[in-house]
Amino acid sequence: MSTLLFSLGRWSYRHPWRVLVSWLLLLALAGAGAGLFMKGTDNAFSIPGTEAQEGIALLDRTFPQASGTSAQIVVVAADGADVTDAGYADAIDDTLADLADLDGVLAVTSPFDEMITGLVSDDGRAAIMTLQFDGQATSVAPATTDALGDITDELRETLPDGAQVALGGDLFAASIPALSLIEAVGVLIALFVLIVTFRSLVVAWFPLVSALIGVALAIALIYAATAFASISSTTPMLAIMLGLAVGIDYALFIVARHQDQVRDGVQPEESAARATGTAGSAVVFAGVTVLIALIGLSFAGIPFLTTMGIGAAVAVAIAVTVAVTLTPALLGFAKGRVAGWPRRTRRPRAGRPARARRSFAHTWVTGVTRHPVLTTIAVTVGLGVMAIPAASLALALPNAGVQPTSSQARQAYDLTAEYFGAGENGPLILTGTIVTSTDPLGLMQDLGDEIAGFPGVKEVVLATPNETADTGLIQLIPETGPDDPATADLVRELRGEHDRFLEEYGVDLKVTGYTAVGIDISDRLGAALVPFGVFVVGLSLVLLAIVFRSIWVPLTAAAGYLLSVAASFGVVAAVFEWGWFADLLHVTRVGPVISFMPIILMGVLFGLAMDYQVFLVSRMREDYVHARRARGGRADRHTAVAAVRSGFTASARVVTAAAVIMLAVFAAFVPEGDSSIKPIALGLAAGIAVDAFLVRMTLVPAVMALLGEKAWWMPRWLDRVLPHFDIEGEAVERELATANWPDQPAAVAGDRLALTADGGRHGDIPLFADVDVRVADGGTLLVDGDPRAARAFALMVAGRLAPDAGLLRVAGHLLPGRAAWVRAHVSVALLDGPDDPIQALRHALSGRPRLVVVDGLDTLPAEQRDDAAQLLRAAADLLRDRSGDPRAALTVVASGHADGAARAVLAAAGRSDPIILTLHDPASHPLGADATSPRSAESKAHA
Repeated sequence: MSTLLFSLGRWSYRHPWRVLVSWLLLLALAGAGAGLFMKGTDNAFSIPGTEAQEGIALLDRTFPQASGTSAQIVVVAADGADVTDAGYADAIDDTLADLADLDGVLAVTSPFDEMITGLVSDDGRAAIMTLQFDGQATSVAPATTDALGDITDELRETLPDGAQVALGGDLFAASIPALSLIEAVGVLIALFVLIVTFRSLVVAWFPLVSALIGVALAIALIYAATAFASISSTTPMLAIMLGLAVGIDYALFIVARHQDQVRDGVQPEESAARATGTAGSAVVFAGVTVLIALIGLSFAGIPFLTTMGIGAAVAVAIAVTVAVTLTPALLGFAKGRVAGWPRRTRRPRAGRPARARRSFAHTWVTGVTRHPVLTTIAVTVGLGVMAIPAASLALALPNAGVQPTSSQARQAYDLTAEYFGAGENGPLILTGTIVTSTDPLGLMQDLGDEIAGFPGVKEVVLATPNETADTGLIQLIPETGPDDPATADLVRELRGEHDRFLEEYGVDLKVTGYTAVGIDISDRLGAALVPFGVFVVGLSLVLLAIVFRSIWVPLTAAAGYLLSVAASFGVVAAVFEWGWFADLLHVTRVGPVISFMPIILMGVLFGLAMDYQVFLVSRMREDYVHARRARGGRADRHTAVAAVRSGFTASARVVTAAAVIMLAVFAAFVPEGDSSIKPIALGLAAGIAVDAFLVRMTLVPAVMALLGEKAWWMPRWLDRVLPHFDIEGEAVERELATANWPDQPAAVAGDRLALTADGGRHGDIPLFADVDVRVADGGTLLVDGDPRAARAFALMVAGRLAPDAGLLRVAGHLLPGRAAWVRAHVSVALLDGPDDPIQALRHALSGRPRLVVVDGLDTLPAEQRDDAAQLLRAAADLLRDRSGDPRAALTVVASGHADGAARAVLAAAGRSDPIILTLHDPASHPLGADATSPRSAESKAHA
């Protein structure tokens, strides 16, 4: 990965206009697609497989006039008046007639209908007109909604002075999020932090430009996707919030590495490529963790939440891609003008020697690691106290009650609660099939009477069969509001009586309605938190173990993540449940937060926490490894603590800037944000602050200082099982350090190569060690000796196995960093396995490779050896003829006995003078290998 990114960064730096124009062209195409195909977002919340959704489906089939969304107009008479007065009643009747003529309206209910109770308040001052629509809220035409608003305005003008009229209901329960100028403040704060970090006005714009282009492209794609999928209005806002935060941070890491290298004297082009290969590798890893966590939102099994996670994942994936391509291109525009203005230094006082200036980061980490036990206890207890309010956190779907007081829907919600009770805003519907009943009217009346006696039920306003008398419907008003936990308890109690209702009345009753759907979604999300948390924590353990080759570092990281999540939940609960600072943050109503806040916060915070863990601890590991090598492979506690301090000091500046930027971006969505986004933004802002500054920059260094050198321990068996991920671009550094090796070009060059095999319970089995080899272009290498070792060496040359030690370059590409290229361009023919070995060899040579690895020539039957030799000769001739280059030659690496059939086949192919490499057991031959070649003494020495 790092070598690929290194090449990509160099190419982008050399061709900045191509990269910039390509991204702008993609943005234009996506924008055009969004403009042409966009169908708008969908705020309908549904959850297949739940009782509430099954009830809605039943009503759609048998009771359509009760299954769609609804709206209501609340009329409150002036002081001393009554809604039954002529001035009010006549206006209401005229309005009902106008409402009935609207497109999509199935039924209009008058508050004065004798068949329905509860639509006129007990004091006679308020009345509710209800409308039932065909279909859910998303299927109501905008023209109908506008006409409904106009009719409401006309009613307001007709009524006597002092009357109040408000339009609300389920149709207006969900608001569409929109950006405001407050969010722009977060971007300005990010720009200020970038200027301070880079000490350059020009360089500070690079991460911001990259992030803005990436976010614009992601949003355009999301809106274009509305033509093919149902996407909630919260999805684009979440994508903007995440895309801005991670987009700025990912570009920041690359630019900061580039700037440091240029200040150290590295040439700008080389520095840009190196920064993309090193910091870019960490960016890709960090982005992948966020992607996995967001896609993991599908654990809840809720379609709109899955879509939301995918939309946010698209924004993050684009941010990563833009960071590793557009960022080096922008650096290419700047060339060497990236160092920024120099730091101000204090002049030493007369007579006093100049002292090295210690950074705040060095002072901080020194204090933290000097008292690790005290620091660990203080941080853990402090975060535990912050998490206490989380026990009060309640979840619910958003409704009109959390909208700003300026909105009509909120006014209707408040007026309804004031004059009719909170439960009027969240009616429940019970429905079931009654085809077996001989008295459907009596049955529904009996059911309604019994349900009216349940604790928590204010009244049953309707209990009736449908027109065909095959389905019954009961509408009840709870005593509590739709987001009150008591309403959820009532729903569960009614469902708990299902079997008794079925036995006594023969009715399979289902509890449904908008309120019941919200309760089901909250319950489903609550049940998904534990498996999702196990998935995220387990994933962090595996990923960090792969990166840091340690057991304790992942455990520390996962424990810190859990503390951050608990603390962020506590902050959200303190504001939205307890009301702390609610007015300051413009929280319009204290109460339950949106149901999917916890799972989204856990997923996003996981990815961001892993970012900080990687960028901080990887530098500590790098310094620890270097220090241990300098001490001959030995390390003690002092060495480990020194590495923690030096690694922290080197990376704290960039991580601090990244955390402040994310904090600013997320916090900007809190004061004026949508009611659905506000708790998520606050939780992320709090989580970032806690995780970056208290967990990663305080708790983690303290714990690692306590562990000392044991922090980097891992069992050898686990180290062999886990794959390797080059998070800090070690392959790039290795490639740059060996850029001038070997002195002369060679098709295959190796120095001090060693390889071991896994012997299971017997431990590692050495195959060969200390092997030096050179094979010129067009040459032939015959590997002799132990068959297992010879085959392993051949596969190692082909990029299929990685050497345990030493340097190996094949066709100019250093292994194992360039193994992907070598595997794609070096053919392998294993002749001792297939039924037709000649066909296997023909297939390996069919792509006209410049280098072919052949194993098993000795196993060929005598009648097939001439065919094999002819194929090798023909492949060499074809390569020379078709390339048009007389110097083009086929290099062959074969394994077999030097005095056996393999040597004879090579000789028949015109390769009578191969370099012969004889591999022996390293245990019995300390030199590990010897080589003989009749070609020259130089070949023997090199081999």
